[in-house]
Amino acid sequence: MAEPLRIFPFMPGGAADGATLPAGSFALADMTASPRFGLKGPGSADWLAAQGVSLPSVNRIGIYRDTRVLRLGKEDIVLLAEGAADALAALKSAWHRDTGPKGYLSWREEGWAWMRLSGPDLEKGMRRLCALDLRRAYFGSDEIAQTRVGHVEAVLFRSGDAFDVLFDITASAFFVRTVAAVTKHCSQDNYSWKETHDPSPRHHRADPDAVRE
Repeated sequence: MAEPLRIFPFMPGGAADGATLPAGSFALADMTASPRFGLKGPGSADWLAAQGVSLPSVNRIGIYRDTRVLRLGKEDIVLLAEGAADALAALKSAWHRDTGPKGYLSWREEGWAWMRLSGPDLEKGMRRLCALDLRRAYFGSDEIAQTRVGHVEAVLFRSGDAFDVLFDITASAFFVRTVAAVTKHCSQDNYSWKETHDPSPRHHRADPDAVRE
């Protein structure tokens, strides 16, 4: 079955058309076009299990053929593929062919933005965006938080040294503006710290009482 034409957030006519992704020490990347496959409703979990997908507990992340399996509810599951598009495509094809109980499609690319926050100021930036304690000791790599991030209802989880966020695609422009404001604050904080602590000569005032030869 041919994939429908999709408009992603930063494409002309997209939800964030004209917006610029924040870059620098706290950066935002758009992953929305990356392959994913989501199922909801009765039969979803059983159908995936019958395909050999090992399902984690709710709000945990598992792995299926290099694809991350996010279980957001008993019958609410989304698989995210980066470099494992073939495995995901095979699973999608099997689902389309099956006429039995199998849930319904959800978390599709045209409905849910997928973005990645990263950079040296990640911890500092995340403290401004989310009320949860996201330090590794309290929020592991296999955990999912369904919470508010940047004032937007979102699904949040770690992705290596970054954080990934899924949220309603219509909020893309608002989310970008919020992250851009946080990036600016982080840069200002860094500049203030440097001004206070940088021992380079340009930050030393001349001593008016110094003895001149």
